[in-house]
Amino acid sequence: MKENANPTLRRGLRILKALKGRSLNGLSNRELAKALGESEANISRAMGALIEEGMAQRLESGRYAPGMQLLHIAQAFSNEMAAGQARIAELNQRVLAGSNN
Repeated sequence: MKENANPTLRRGLRILKALKGRSLNGLSNRELAKALGESEANISRAMGALIEEGMAQRLESGRYAPGMQLLHIAQAFSNEMAAGQARIAELNQRVLAGSNN
């Protein structure tokens, strides 16, 4: 991917990656800015859009954490993969049962 391809979108995606594993305690604006090499103002602007879309949330402490929409996407992906694995296991059983005949 080109480094200059939509820097605003890339910033938001990098923020979401930085929030991985931070659902309970979150990260402060300053921590995000330092970790990503961005200004605090840029982080604040990006967080506004992420919060508006439900991809991030501001905790009572003022720190930022993944939002419910992001968690819904992750859960839907997990459910879909589990259903796919169940279907593959079912097909494997049918193949094995047929090979015994």
